[in-house]
Parts: sequence; C-alpha cells; structure tokens
Amino acid sequence: MQRSWIATLFAAEEIPAAIVTYVAVIMFLQTDTTPAVATCYCGLLFLPWVLKSFLRSYVRRVGLFRRQVQWIELLTVGLLMALAFVFLRYTRQNVYLFMVLFALSLLTAWHELAARMYYERMLRPREQHYYNGLKIVSSQSVVVLTYGLFIMLVGALQVIYRRIPRSWNEACYLIAGVFLLFALFHLFVLPRPAVADDHQNGATPLEAVRDEIRVIDRIRRRPHWIRVIVGLFLLLLPQSLMFYSRVLFFYQPRTEGGLGCTIQEIGFAQGTVGVIAFSIGLLMGRQLGMQSLADGRGHSIFRFQIAALGLSPVVYLLMTFEPPVSLITLCVAAFQAQFLFGFGLPVVMHFVRYVSGERYRNTINYLYIPLVASVMLPAMALSGWLVDVLGFRTFFFMDVLTAFIAWLYIYLNKRIIHHL
Repeated sequence: MQRSWIATLFAAEEIPAAIVTYVAVIMFLQTDTTPAVATCYCGLLFLPWVLKSFLRSYVRRVGLFRRQVQWIELLTVGLLMALAFVFLRYTRQNVYLFMVLFALSLLTAWHELAARMYYERMLRPREQHYYNGLKIVSSQSVVVLTYGLFIMLVGALQVIYRRIPRSWNEACYLIAGVFLLFALFHLFVLPRPAVADDHQNGATPLEAVRDEIRVIDRIRRRPHWIRVIVGLFLLLLPQSLMFYSRVLFFYQPRTEGGLGCTIQEIGFAQGTVGVIAFSIGLLMGRQLGMQSLADGRGHSIFRFQIAALGLSPVVYLLMTFEPPVSLITLCVAAFQAQFLFGFGLPVVMHFVRYVSGERYRNTINYLYIPLVASVMLPAMALSGWLVDVLGFRTFFFMDVLTAFIAWLYIYLNKRIIHHL
C-alpha cells in the first residue's frame, strides 16, 4: 500500500483526459452536432493543455500539491455528474456539453501539473525512473478502459433503451462513481511529504504568465527556432488532420462516404485495439530511439520515425477504396495506423528539447504537451470542415500529400534538423 498511490494517481487523471480527448467527438456527433462544429469544439478543448505551461509557475508557487490533487479530484467528480445531467437537456445541448467538457479539460490539465509536482516531491529521481513503467502501464490501461469499454457500454445501453440521451446519462453517472472511488482513495491514502510543500502567499496567475513569457523570450533567442517549430507543425500535420476525422470516417454512414460503424465497433477498433497498438508503437519507438542514440545510430531511427508519422494516413485512404468487410479487418487497419503513429511520435522529443534548451529538466512534463497541442490544434479544429468540403477520399489523399510536404521541408532544412 505504501506506493499504491503511484498507479492510482496517474490512472485517475486519464479518465477525464480520455473523455475530453477521445470520447468528446462521439458525444457531440450523437447530439446531432455537425462534423465541422464537433471538431471545432473538440479542438477548443485542447486550449487548457496549450495554456498548461503558463499555469505551471502558479501551481508551483501555490504549493500544497497533495491538497491541490484532492480538491481537483472532488471537483472533477462534480463535473462528471454535471456531464451526465447535460444529456437530459434537448435545447442547445451541444453548447452546454462544450462548457462542461471545457471545465473538465481545465481541471484535467491542472491535475496533471499538481500530480507530477507531488510525485516529484515524494520520490527521488532514481525512484521516479524505477516507477516510470508502472505509471505508463496504469495510464494506458485506463485509457483503453475509458475510450474503449466506456463507448461500448454506451452503445450497449443504446440497444437496450433505444434512447441516446439516457444511455450517455447513465454511463456518465457510472464513470463519475468510478472516479469518486479514486478521489476517496487519494483523500485518505496519499502520504504527506516529509518536508512540507512551500506555500507562497500572493501567488497569482498573472505573475505565472509573466514568468512563462520570459521563458518564451529565451526560447525565441534560440537559433533557427522558427524553422524548428514549422518543421514540428508540418511533421504532425498528417496526424493533426486525422485525429478526429478518423472517428468521423468510422461513424458517418456509407451514403456520406464513411464506414457506418456502430459506436461499439468504434470503441473496440479505435478505443481498445487502436490504443493498444499506439502504446506498443510508442514503447518500441522510444526503446529503439534510446538504443540507436547509445549506438551512435540516432539519425537512422530518426528517419524511420519521421516516415512512420506520414504513412499512417495511407491506411485510411486505402479504406476509402476498399472498406473493411468485418470487424477483424477494421481492427487490423486501426492497429496499423495507430502503431505507425505511436512509433513515430517519439521523434517529436528532439524538436521539443531543442526549443526548450536547458529550461526543463524533463521536457515531457511541462513543455511537451503544450507545444504539441499548440501546433496540432488548428488542423484538428478545421478537420471536420475540410471533410464536409472535400469528402473523405479527397481529404485523406490531401492528408497523405501533407506528409510529403513535411519530408521535403525537413530535407531542405536537414542541416538544422541534424543538430536536434
């Protein structure tokens, strides 16, 4: 029990994170929101993650990380219950849904900061490295359960009740109850730090923003920083465009160019098989990257990972010509696409480390997610509108072409990229 809180702390935050990141687009589509509006709303849900680095200094100044985590989790339970209540409304439902999900996204980003700072306060660096695998396994397992099984549960309830609002309402109450168990566990089990957290009176968000602006000014002094950011944007553009459009492709009826899948099929193919494939690819990409750097072959795996990020959309383009005829073939296609995404994603760390310099001891904690979310958000938000205008086949063909543009840009700037 002494270290059981490590697994539960990072597993708990993935429940609301998976809802606002993956499940939200299906929620909007099932409340009769158009694809263009749905992806715009879902893109805006990433704003708290973009602004997370600006809250970092404020959260650290406030201190009392254990207490922050406990209060955030109790507030999250309330928002999950409010989310369940939203589905009983029929007028302007998508607006209320967005407001609750945005507040939930804000709390999730705040929880991620406070939880990591509490974790760093409680464990020495060597212990943190030892428990890193446990954190990853617990987090990814909860993503599979929330994104996969939660959606499949909603689909099963829709078969039983024949009412979409009631199905989401009961499923959200259930997930709120599950999260309440995590919150109560952490209320009594999270150990107090041996050295009390620093608490600075007078800490304000405005002061935190000023601190972070000074950090941005230092980043801007890095040579060729704009070229690196543009390279990161283009490299992630295929995945940004596909982040929500792949769900639209699965969900939309065949008469509109989609696959006409049930949400149970989406939950299993994307939420279960897809997340597992992404996790395997991510683990392999990280391990091969570290091994190749140790062997002096870092740039060989670097090129493979860049290629993998661009090849993932090809799978969806091929499905527009030969739609899957069974759930098995659908899962195979989702596995391939998500594995390539996961395998290629670790290459992003090279860009983030270059931009951050020596500012962050662990860039993935405080700069990685805000920077990646910033470059991905515009394309994610516009993807639904582009699908409406172009149709799925033309859209995925354009998505594949953006990969070639990214590869050409990186080739033309290979002298700069070589030093990442």
